[in-house]
Amino acid sequence: MRLLLVEDDNHVAAALSAVLARHGFDVTHARSGEEALQALVPEGAGFGVVLLDLGLPDQDGYEVCGKIRKRTSIPVIMVTARSDVRSRIHGLNLGADDYVVKPYDTGELLARIHAVARRRAPDEAAAPGDTGLRLGPVHIELPTRKVSVDGAVVQLTRKEFDLLALLAQRPGVVFRREQIISEVWRTSWEGTGRTLEVHVASLRSKLRMPALIETVRGVGYRLVAPTP
Repeated sequence: MRLLLVEDDNHVAAALSAVLARHGFDVTHARSGEEALQALVPEGAGFGVVLLDLGLPDQDGYEVCGKIRKRTSIPVIMVTARSDVRSRIHGLNLGADDYVVKPYDTGELLARIHAVARRRAPDEAAAPGDTGLRLGPVHIELPTRKVSVDGAVVQLTRKEFDLLALLAQRPGVVFRREQIISEVWRTSWEGTGRTLEVHVASLRSKLRMPALIETVRGVGYRLVAPTP
């Protein structure tokens, strides 16, 4: 996923960019509001999420958020030291999708980025008249929760479908084990790791495509889109 990081502090931006890159993000760094707005031309320029610091040198981050929202529907996460409720409400009213207060936990920030991107993903993936995601011979119907391979319906459990749909919405992106457990099982990593491994193995078997879900050793899993 391409991510636009709007941050005037080069040291902060460099450290955060390195973390994001390790988790599969292609990061572009903008140092001012104007630079960020230019990067989003035309039509969002292919970015999946904007991470927007409010303390910018040329204009207020709230103003930048408002301008972004008038131009594109790209998810915007505001990052700021302003923790009062009024500031958060103001940011959300301007069109921000989420609000993270400094100092923040990196794991939480990553989860929030994936969450806002995922909420937008089904609308992007589905063409007019389509009902889901198509990855080579695999067709995932999100509204009806049906999966088919070469037209043949494959019976999946609820968790198997949720796991496949999560990975399929961002083909090629590595999802950390902790994130998958949080999103699919709505619980913490402890004691659930073996369950995840079993569900991945079951999906590979039922879909008869063992290479579809790739294990990234020490990190998690990613879906490898089949070649036409």
